Amino acid sequence: MNRTAVRAAIHVAAIFAMYLSAAMLIPAAVDLYYGSKDWRAFAFSALFMGGLAMAVALATQGRPPQATTRFGFLLVNLLWLTLAIAGAVPFLASSLGLSLADAFFESVSGITTTGSTVINGLDKAPPGLLLWRSLLTFIGGLGVIALGLFLLPFLNIGGVSYFKIESSDIEDRPFARFHTFALSLIVIYTSLVTICAICYAAAGMTGFDAINHAMSTLATGGMSTHDTSFARYTNTPSILWIASIFMFIGGLPFSIMILFVVRGRTDALRDPQIRVFAGYCVVFALSVAIYLRVKLGIPFFDALTHSTFNFISIITTTGFASDDYTKWGPFAVACLFVATFLGGCSGSTTGGIKAYRFLILFELMANGLRRLIYPNTVQPVRYGDRTISEDMQRSVVLFIAAFLVLWAIGTILLAATGLDLMTAITGALTALTNVGPGMGEIIGPVGNFATLPDAAKWILSAAMLLGRLEILSVLVIFTPTFWGR
Repeated sequence: MNRTAVRAAIHVAAIFAMYLSAAMLIPAAVDLYYGSKDWRAFAFSALFMGGLAMAVALATQGRPPQATTRFGFLLVNLLWLTLAIAGAVPFLASSLGLSLADAFFESVSGITTTGSTVINGLDKAPPGLLLWRSLLTFIGGLGVIALGLFLLPFLNIGGVSYFKIESSDIEDRPFARFHTFALSLIVIYTSLVTICAICYAAAGMTGFDAINHAMSTLATGGMSTHDTSFARYTNTPSILWIASIFMFIGGLPFSIMILFVVRGRTDALRDPQIRVFAGYCVVFALSVAIYLRVKLGIPFFDALTHSTFNFISIITTTGFASDDYTKWGPFAVACLFVATFLGGCSGSTTGGIKAYRFLILFELMANGLRRLIYPNTVQPVRYGDRTISEDMQRSVVLFIAAFLVLWAIGTILLAATGLDLMTAITGALTALTNVGPGMGEIIGPVGNFATLPDAAKWILSAAMLLGRLEILSVLVIFTPTFWGR
């Protein structure tokens, strides 16, 4: 890795920090409108970060380097770290008196669309700050889609998008018509957020809540304007169903939506990961709804409403909660724990392991079992009607292995800070999968991360970034080979 590439990556990250600084003026205007003094914190943050980012951008100007895989890895890491640092400044300058660890944790949680929070009293928090949390998830969600759709597939570490695996589309990959595809992505994403907000408002949310929750719903970010999250709307099932539908949409591959909008490609809906994603959402929601009806005597419609909402929320790594599901019984809790691993589709706003990796892993297992009986047989690993390359197979296995190792390390490190085993295990898991709430009394669906020691918050912040950047793209920059010439 040469100095020119590092300089160029810093330059691009600084430009994005300038854009994020300009976005801080939006919550500043909202606070000013509502008469909150916190508008000064956002104005100061915008000026401070904007000036600093501009100075860095000017200092690192130069000829752009050749676009290489190593440059892509470096740029991805610098972008997310820079946005997380810049996003923390308004939290640090706000009237809430957050520590550096709290401010960074909240910013990372927003930009990675995780949804965990260290803020108590959200109902009384300055409106600009609530909007800033939602804006971070909105920006993060758009960035996550771009990451999974345009970059990760071409760095050969995953992100199986429809563009990457369909050979007939090689000449039409996103880079060939980047402007068209990027514009389509932005239009689709913002249109869905707008429609979601209108639906929320029509169902009874206030305008401010509808806008904030819509941004967080499509981004599968889980940031709410209330401490009780969607439990506030438990008596308004229409709101829970609207949220379920749009969270599910957020978990779909945006490559499919782009192909449909740009070229009317309905055949893209045959992508196998969509069927798998929809399948485990339906199976888990129905199974637990029946369990709640039989064991707890809850009316079936109510049981189905809350089961569907909470399972889609967990599976899509959104993290909203309409009830304390840790009290639903051992079967439901076990299902919810398993759902934390799943995630949505590649090229969506979700985190987790994702459906396409489970598909490929299952095919690898089936092939391995067949070869135990017929050792000399040669059968390709297939994804639907397509053959998966050995590089992609290796990437999937490597990702899952790295995920399990990091989960174990994260659990041990969190336990070393004094957390109980349940909090440590589920805290590390929910951070790596970008889900939001964990299990237990502290970080469960009715708790938050405020009481955790600062050391645990730094560990969880690192885990959230690792999970959002698909783990491998972060680990690779710590290898000597990456920095070698």
